Amino acid sequence: QKEVLGTAFKCVFCNHENSVSVKIDKKAGVGNLSCKSCSQSFQTGTNYLSQPVDVYSDWIDACDTVAKETASGTAQPATYRPTASAAASRAGLAPGETYTDEDKGFIDDEGVEDEADYADD
Repeated sequence: QKEVLGTAFKCVFCNHENSVSVKIDKKAGVGNLSCKSCSQSFQTGTNYLSQPVDVYSDWIDACDTVAKETASGTAQPATYRPTASAAASRAGLAPGETYTDEDKGFIDDEGVEDEADYADD
């Protein structure tokens, strides 16, 4: 019999049971976690095999890392590090590929001529 993995989890900040939910955007390769009680949130990269428990596990690992760094005095100040820029995700860039000035304003209109055949006149 197949064991079902959980989809609602305990929050490590407010300790409410089943208050943390995970949503995975498989197309964008992003997992979003949020607590409905204390509004804590977390985002991580995912792949086609990722499940909600994997996102939760990444969150727990990230919390442990921050706690250890804080305890040892080696914690770095918080910085904003986007997993993928909105422009890059809309442009269909591969992970690690950069969005350049050349890409700005580029419109892929290949096949527009073919669409004229279907225009309502």
